[in-house]
Amino acid sequence: MPDKTAIADLMAVSGVGFGTSGARGLVDAMTDRVCYLYTLGFLQYLQQGAAIRPGAAVALAGDLRPSSPRIMAAAAAAITDLGYRPVNCGHIPSPALACYAIDEGIPSLMVTGSHIPDDRNGIKFNMPGGEVLKADEAGIREQVVRTPDGVFDDNGGFLKPASLPPVDGAAYLRYLARYLDAFPAGCLVGSRVLLYEHSSVAAGALSEIFAGLGAEVVRRGHSERFVPVDTEAVRSEDVALAKAWAAAGHFDLLVSTDGDGDRPLVGDELGNWLRGDVAGILTARFLDAEAVVTPVSSNTALEKSGWFPSVVRTRIGSPYVIEGMQQALDEGAGSVVGYEANGGFLTMTATEIQGRQIRALPTRDAVIVALAVLLLARRHGMPVSELGTLLPARFTASDRLTNFATELSARHIECLAADENAIVEKFPMMGPVDHMDLTDGLRITFASGEVLHLRPSGNAPELRCYTEADTAERAKALNAECLGLLDSWRE
Repeated sequence: MPDKTAIADLMAVSGVGFGTSGARGLVDAMTDRVCYLYTLGFLQYLQQGAAIRPGAAVALAGDLRPSSPRIMAAAAAAITDLGYRPVNCGHIPSPALACYAIDEGIPSLMVTGSHIPDDRNGIKFNMPGGEVLKADEAGIREQVVRTPDGVFDDNGGFLKPASLPPVDGAAYLRYLARYLDAFPAGCLVGSRVLLYEHSSVAAGALSEIFAGLGAEVVRRGHSERFVPVDTEAVRSEDVALAKAWAAAGHFDLLVSTDGDGDRPLVGDELGNWLRGDVAGILTARFLDAEAVVTPVSSNTALEKSGWFPSVVRTRIGSPYVIEGMQQALDEGAGSVVGYEANGGFLTMTATEIQGRQIRALPTRDAVIVALAVLLLARRHGMPVSELGTLLPARFTASDRLTNFATELSARHIECLAADENAIVEKFPMMGPVDHMDLTDGLRITFASGEVLHLRPSGNAPELRCYTEADTAERAKALNAECLGLLDSWRE
C-alpha cells in the first residue's frame, strides 16, 4: 500500500467498502492498517470542519464478534497517534455508545458488523452530534491518509500489538439510567419477559432495564459463538425457538436484538416475532408522535392508521430518516420520531412519559421499542398478540437472496422499472401495475393494492424482497413465490 492513500482509493485497494454505515468488509481484509487508516480519515475530516477540539476524547466500543477487540485496538492507536484520547466504553450496544458521545459532545466509533455473519465486521463512525450523514460520508471519502513508517508488517498487521485503555463504564450506566429514570418505577411489575440473549451485546442492558422496571426476566439462548440475527429476515431456527419458549413459559413478551443492539426483535406471548415496521408504528403511538419518518419499505398501515398528523417517507437508511426528521422539526412538528423496517427506532425530540421525560436519541435504538410495545399492551389491557387489531389489516413479508451480486440486482431492477409489461410478465400473480416508486430500489404498487419492493442490500451481496398484502398468509406466499422467480436471475 502506498505511503499516502485517499479514502476513496482505500475502498478499492483493501476491498473494505465505505459508506454511511462506516467501513465494512471481510475480517481478513480489515487488517490493522486498513482500520487504522479509515479511523485517520474520519478524524482528519473532523479536524477539517473544526468538529473536534485538540486533545479531545473519542469514544469507542464494540460488539461481541471475535475480531472486534483487535479492530478497536487499531482504531484506538489511530486516535492516540493524532493526539486525541480514546475512551474505551467496552462491549456495549451501539445506541449506548451514541447516547454517551452525544451527551459529551464527542465523536465515537462503534466496531460492529451489525446483523451480518462474523466473517465480516465494520467500524461505524459518529459525529459529535450523532450519525454520519451523506455529506459527511463524501467529506471522509475525500481525505488522504498517510501510513506511518515502521508500524505495520507486509500483511498490514501491527509490528507491535496495539492495546486498548481500561474500560470506562460510564456509557453503559448512562444508557441504563436513560430508561430507568424516564419510565415510572415499577411500571412493569407483573410482566414476565423472555430475553433471547444469543450473542447480542445488548443482552445485559435489556435484562437490567426490564428487571429494574419490575419485570421478571428469564434469560435463554446464550451463545459464546456469534449469531447473525437479522431482524428483517428472521432465521427459521429463531422462529422455532420463540414458539418453543412461548409454549413452555407463559411470557408476556419475548425480546432480543441484532448483534450490536440497535435493531429490536420483539415477540408476542404466542411466540410470534413482530415485524420491525409494525413495532415502529406501535412505538410511535405509545410516544404520541406528531410526525413519523420512515423509509418507503415500511408497512403502509402507518398512513392508514390515521394516528399521525404527518408521515414522511425516505430512502432506506438511518441517515435519510434523520434528514427527514430534521426537516419535520424545522417545519414545526412538536414531536418527531422515525423508524426503519428493521425496527430500529429514532427520536428527534424529547418525549414525556407519565410526567417524566426521555431525551432525544437520533440514532437507531432497540430498547425503546421493546418497552413501548409491552407498555402499550398494558395500557390497552390486551396481550401483545392483539395489538395488531389496533391497526388496519396490512401485512408485510420480507426475505432475501444471499450471495447475489449488487450489480446483477441493479441491472434487472432497471429493466423492470423501464417496462411495466416486463413486471407483469415476470410476476403474473401480482396483476396489473398501478404505480412505481424509485425512491430506493423498485417499489411496485399493483392495482390490487398489493406491493412488491425489490432492493439490493447496501452492505452485503444480497437482494431484498418485500411484499405487502391484506393478509399475512398472502404476503408470505407472494414473498416466497417472488423470491423463487428472482432466483432465476442468477442464470
